[in-house]
Amino acid sequence: ATQESNDTAAPSRLPQRAQPVPPPSASPATAPESDSDDPSLSVPPNTTCRRRACNHTSPAAPPSSREGEACVYHPGQPIFHEGTKGWTCCKRRVLEFDEFMRISGCQTKTRHLYIGRQSADDNGTKEEELGDVRHDFYQTATAVIASLYLKKIDKDRARVTFSAPTTVELDLPTSDKKRYTKALPLYGPIDAALSKYKIMGTKLELTLAKADASSWPVLRSDERSTGEIIQVGKAGKA
Repeated sequence: ATQESNDTAAPSRLPQRAQPVPPPSASPATAPESDSDDPSLSVPPNTTCRRRACNHTSPAAPPSSREGEACVYHPGQPIFHEGTKGWTCCKRRVLEFDEFMRISGCQTKTRHLYIGRQSADDNGTKEEELGDVRHDFYQTATAVIASLYLKKIDKDRARVTFSAPTTVELDLPTSDKKRYTKALPLYGPIDAALSKYKIMGTKLELTLAKADASSWPVLRSDERSTGEIIQVGKAGKA
């Protein structure tokens, strides 16, 4: 697997919006969730919850307990297709943008996500651990080209490993003290020797060489298929 040295723009393409994986089910209310706020940090007043469509803001005075919170949100990505609007995680579709903004969330967490969790890096300073990042992809008969959107990836410290036919290991620290670490489960098998990646200013681009000629309806094996398959180029011959 190799990293391309230049940032040549990819050809114009239609991305397939994919659904990030919802975080694991929450533990009992007394224990923080894996993507919950760091209990050692204070939440500034009037901070908006980070989860999509929640829009709840933290109170001006810190509450004595955060038990009883209810974060109603969308774990998926927004869809704008042929005039209709909605979310990949639920079925409702509307025509007007203001109606889209009013679509209630389809999942509930026991706590809001105002500031996230942090971990210490090698220099003793703290960095924010990201639960997930937005991604999309398109494909040809022989490859899947995926974009994972994360700004300011540190090229010197980033690690991308095609560790198994259906797994890509990611460790992506950024220069603004964030970090995305994930074992990405792929929909289909890849040829690791022919696969490569490129780090750009706003994203990581993966070029995954298919090990067979099958089409991928989703990028990740743990995503729900939308029923759409975006493919560019001619199909391979049998």
